[in-house]
Amino acid sequence: MYRVVLVDDEMLILRGLSTVIPWEELGCRVVGTATNGQAGLEMIRELKPDILLTDIRMPNMDGLTMLAALSTEFPRMQTSVLTAYRDFDYARKALTLGVCRYLLKPSDLNELKEAVQTMVRRLDLMPAADGGETGDTPGENPDAGNYIVNSALEYIRENCMQPHLSLGSVAEHVYVSQWHLSKLLNRVTGKNFFDLLGSMRIEKARALLRTPGIQIQDVAEQTGYSDVAHFSRNFKKYTGLTPGEYRNGRC
Repeated sequence: MYRVVLVDDEMLILRGLSTVIPWEELGCRVVGTATNGQAGLEMIRELKPDILLTDIRMPNMDGLTMLAALSTEFPRMQTSVLTAYRDFDYARKALTLGVCRYLLKPSDLNELKEAVQTMVRRLDLMPAADGGETGDTPGENPDAGNYIVNSALEYIRENCMQPHLSLGSVAEHVYVSQWHLSKLLNRVTGKNFFDLLGSMRIEKARALLRTPGIQIQDVAEQTGYSDVAHFSRNFKKYTGLTPGEYRNGRC
């Protein structure tokens, strides 16, 4: 029996999905339900279901990023969306990120059954899992991985001047584990999180150093460094010059 998780912020929808769809007849059983995206992610990581049926327009959640995250972190899991959000471009993007079916509420029983049957067939055709739920599983969607990395890079760039920005906070923003985000960043960019963060901070610092009147200590503070010595070491690491040399025109 394939394991199913249902996620929707409407309890009535969850109860209906749990009872109306003939899960056992389709070779499935519902192992968990969640009423918001964060709880759903935690449940998925704990239960590692084979099938997910979820809404994507829930409070405090970027639906596309969540779908991409699920596709990269759990490439064997089959996902269908059940939503009231009627936007063609959004639906098209969701499908490129690994969604099996994009169903609009209210959806009739035949549509729901067809979606589940399709996900079951896909699972039946997959080779047996080797024990790992994540990683370079055959069928992993590169579009989803690129989407997650681009979202992470955008978030790092926007927040790189914050002194306490961490891999964990970025991973939380894009709905994946720290380990998985680290793997994706290395695969797509060839760099680790700290190199990416450092290079973005130094680019900000270079712009600030070209601003007349601003002190090097202030540049260090504004780009997330706790002290000038640390800032100077990193600036030289990425540019080959000290901040003073750069400011004095040796660039």
